[in-house]
Parts: sequence; C-alpha cells; structure tokens
Amino acid sequence: MEIRIEEPSPHIALITIDHQAKFNAMSRQMLADVARLWDELEHTAHRCVVIRGAGGKAFSSGADVSGDLSAEPEQAAIINRALLKTSTFRKPIIAAVNGVCAGGGVELLLATDLRVAATHARFGLPEVKWSIYPFGGATVKLIKQIGYVHGMDLLLTGRMVDATFAQEIGLINRVVKPEDLLDDCLQTAEMIAANSPSAVQAVKQQISATLAEHAQSREALDQQLGDEVRNGPHFDEGVAAFREKRSPNY
Repeated sequence: MEIRIEEPSPHIALITIDHQAKFNAMSRQMLADVARLWDELEHTAHRCVVIRGAGGKAFSSGADVSGDLSAEPEQAAIINRALLKTSTFRKPIIAAVNGVCAGGGVELLLATDLRVAATHARFGLPEVKWSIYPFGGATVKLIKQIGYVHGMDLLLTGRMVDATFAQEIGLINRVVKPEDLLDDCLQTAEMIAANSPSAVQAVKQQISATLAEHAQSREALDQQLGDEVRNGPHFDEGVAAFREKRSPNY
C-alpha cells in the first residue's frame, strides 16, 4: 500500500492511491503521505494535480478501519491536512473516480475542484451505519457543495449512489467510460495548465479560503461531536460489525 506520484506531462502531477486489497482504503501512514504531498506540491512547478485510485475498482473507500482509529489532536491535524479540510491548496485538483468512492474517499473528493467518474463509480458516506462520525469534512462541506436535501440524504441514510445520480446532484462534473477516464482528466488538466498559473491559483486561493474559513469555524464542534460518537454506546459495536462484515445491533 502506497501513495505514488508521477508526472505524465510537464506541469501535471498524477497522484495514485494504491491499496487495492482494501479498495484503496487509506491507512494513517498513507494519509500522512498525502498530507506531505500537498505541502511539497505547493512549491513545485506543477500547475494542476490529478488524483485517482489504483486499479479499476475504487477511487478510495476511505479510512482503513482495520487499523488505528484514534483521533488525538496531532493525528486529527494530519488527517485534516490530507483531506484539505480546514486548509487551502492553491493548485487545482481533478479527481479521476475509477470505482467506489466512500467515506473518507468522498471527503477527499470534496477537496477536489473538478470530478470525473467512470460509469461504474459509486459514492456514499456510510459512516453512520457503523457508528462513526464523518469528521473528515463531509458535515461542513457537503451541504455547501451540493445543497441541504442532497447532502442530508447521503449523510443520514449512508446509502451508495451511482455515478449518474452523483452527476445529477452536482457531486461530480461528468461520467465517462472507464477506458476514457484518465485521458479525460489529463486533457482537462492540460487545459488548466495552459492558462496563466498566477491567475488560476489566485482564483483557487480565493474560493478555497472561503470554504476553509467556514470549515475552520466549525472545527471545534466537529471534533467534539466526533469524540462523543467515538466514546458513545454504539461505537464498539459499529466498528466490530464492520470488521466482521455483519449488520450492527444497536
């Protein structure tokens, strides 16, 4: 399992999340690697970033629930940076969604600027099924991006939706054939990279700052609610049910 970075053409960075055995779920180390990459890419000559999952089954299924689930302040800060929850990144990010995008995968998606999905992609925030609070940004970003009723639908039901529905509610830009996905995203990245980097990044910084300021204003409550759910009466049963691949008994 790893986070890879390539340069398919000048000025374009391609990040790949590779943990295919678990639908590209991200361990704490992988999240730390993503956080570090954002910091590094701020200072490179790249003008646009494309992010995808390895293989053809998943973009990312979120956090690796089989691993460490602690949320100490230092760890929370790393996760927040990896998901660009309360901080900005000045270069445009395009998501190439090549399969399942769930939980923290959706929260990473919310940090991107343009989103293209393969026809078989599916999206969802199933955390409430497993008594997990979606503290990676979904509760503060999703409604801002797709509206109240659609955001609450995904957050409260925990259901998965297909790519066509995701496009209809404005979660993604468009749907393409799987074999065309990466080329489509790279072509869009090239179009962005051909524009004035200073103008593009100024636009991105202004909009990102607005969203980050809103998220930051909600951060204390977000962490408080996450801790309350984690220390509540249903958390152990929810996580156990997820790991044992059974329905929880609340």
